[in-house]
Amino acid sequence: MGRVAGKVAFITGVARGQGRSHALRLAEEGADIIGIDICAPVDSVTYDLASRDDLSETKRQVEALGRRMVAEVADVRDPQAMSEVLDRGVAEFGGLDIVVANAGIASYAPGHLITEDAFREMIDIDLTGVWQTIKIAVPHLVSRGAGSITIISSAAGLIAPQNLAHYAAAKHGTVGLMRAFANELAQHSIRVNSVHPTQVDTPMIMHDEIYRMFRPDLETPTREDIVGVSTEMNALPVPWVDPADVSNAVLFLSSDEARYITGATLPVDAGIVVKA
Repeated sequence: MGRVAGKVAFITGVARGQGRSHALRLAEEGADIIGIDICAPVDSVTYDLASRDDLSETKRQVEALGRRMVAEVADVRDPQAMSEVLDRGVAEFGGLDIVVANAGIASYAPGHLITEDAFREMIDIDLTGVWQTIKIAVPHLVSRGAGSITIISSAAGLIAPQNLAHYAAAKHGTVGLMRAFANELAQHSIRVNSVHPTQVDTPMIMHDEIYRMFRPDLETPTREDIVGVSTEMNALPVPWVDPADVSNAVLFLSSDEARYITGATLPVDAGIVVKA
């Protein structure tokens, strides 16, 4: 019997990276998945975001595990579109038990050089989008009589890295949301926690802008060129973690093994927070 067998999970940003990994890990342990992704560019983001083909591939992989998936394009800045997908999935699968607020973007600049548009997009997606995800999901969880909500925050939600003022503000904000919802929803046996990764081996990190920021001494740095700098940031001698490492934390918090854990900030950070 899987650790989340018979449960239904709603995951945002599901088309690739951490989101796909969370979907597959929960599906491996018996959950059906309702997933959304923007599958479109965001103006302030320089790396390529997920595509519709990526979303279709996530659905294919979930179904290859013998689980069901509703996978649709929707933006966390559009609560009506999210609600329509979630309502359709709940009607098809019979309820909702797990929420993983995963969707997010990253962009980089010193705080005083961040444009107003970039700051606004960051808050709209990485903070307000989390609130809207939880807001539309809560009635379904309340009707179920229990549930788990996990916010994918960041080590930047606990510390303040350079060139990420807007990102750190959004991710610190998710901790406030998590604690408030943990208090408010406990009466309904709904648990709310946040996970705080260090750098994760996904397209959000592995792209030219990051390489140049970490190695300004090189004209065209590569992934291999940032290994040393990335490793120095963490206490454990690794440059980054894998999406599966974060997904294992999500699975734990979503399962009955964590039935009395709520209001927790769980680092999956190779020690970056304690080293900071």
